[in-house]
Amino acid sequence: MATLLEVENINTFYGDSHILFDVSFNVDQGEIVAFLGRNGVGKTTTLRSIMGLTPIRNGKIKFAGREISKEPIYSRTIMGIGYVPEYRGIFPELTVSENLMLAASGSKIKSYEQVFDYFPVLKNYLDTNAGSLSGGEQQMLATGRALLGDKKLLILDEPTQGLAPLIAKSLVTSFHKIKGKTSILLVEQNVNLALDLADRVYIMRDGHIVFDGLPSEVKERKELQDYIAVA
Repeated sequence: MATLLEVENINTFYGDSHILFDVSFNVDQGEIVAFLGRNGVGKTTTLRSIMGLTPIRNGKIKFAGREISKEPIYSRTIMGIGYVPEYRGIFPELTVSENLMLAASGSKIKSYEQVFDYFPVLKNYLDTNAGSLSGGEQQMLATGRALLGDKKLLILDEPTQGLAPLIAKSLVTSFHKIKGKTSILLVEQNVNLALDLADRVYIMRDGHIVFDGLPSEVKERKELQDYIAVA
């Protein structure tokens, strides 16, 4: 498979605090990659670094063969990276339709059928304020918004957090469908769900990547499970 995202030895700081230490990894076309690890090890910072929300101090980030380390956030989005933060980023006072329209603003997108293909339930709530939706429906809306514009890579931060198991399972089904057209990079605290969903796994500890391999390896190795607190 061709490499879509390539991160090479990035270092990221918050002020004087060194958070990411020479982090390197890649995401290939058509795969789902999960980042696992305990809270505070740098997973979300890694996602924010890719998007330019927390600029890297050094290292390189390449997307579709182009270095984007110094590109502004909007350029990364235009190039084909969709991002759904942990807080989802929807506008609760606007309707579902208005949220989708805002996401498509300035583009040639005329139809939201791509979103409804993955999340058909949203068709029932086009005139409903997003803040009135359930947590699962809000996550569907946030993910659908991020996909608008034929994104090549979808970055998800804790997509199933706070959701009932049945709703989380429904989202996973949608992620498998999305994978056919869009690669996925996700941070997920539901370890068992992530291991069942991902093609490959990276484990972080204290701002370093300590494992890169298959989900089956994580399930078999007790020392790796200790890093991610498998229940």
